[in-house]
Amino acid sequence: MKLTLKRVYEPTTVTDGTRILVDRLWPRGLAKAEARIDFWAKEAAPSTELRRWYQHEREKWPEFQRKYLAELQENPEAVQKLIAIIGNKNATLLFSSKENLLNNAAVLKSYLEGLS
Repeated sequence: MKLTLKRVYEPTTVTDGTRILVDRLWPRGLAKAEARIDFWAKEAAPSTELRRWYQHEREKWPEFQRKYLAELQENPEAVQKLIAIIGNKNATLLFSSKENLLNNAAVLKSYLEGLS
C-alpha cells in the first residue's frame, strides 16, 4: 500500500487513489459532493476527548501521538476495516487541520505503514 496525506480542501488529483477522510467530524464548509470521499474512517479517528484535549498545541504533540496510538491499538476492528479498504492500492488520507505535519493523519499513516 502507498499512502499519502492531503488536506481535504485541496483539489482532487488522479494520483490520490482511494480518498479516505480520517477525521471524526465532517470538514467545515465542505459539501459532500465536492469532497469526493471514498470512505470516511471516523471510527479510526482520535476520540472526541483526545481531539478536544490536543487542539493542535505543539507542546502536546508527543503525548497526543502516544494516546492516539493507544486508541488505535484498542480499536483493531476499525484499523482492519481501513486496511481492507486500502488493500494494495494507493490511498490518500485526508484531514481538515491547517497543521500539515502534526496531525492525526500523520500518526495514522505511520501506524498503518508499520503494520505492513
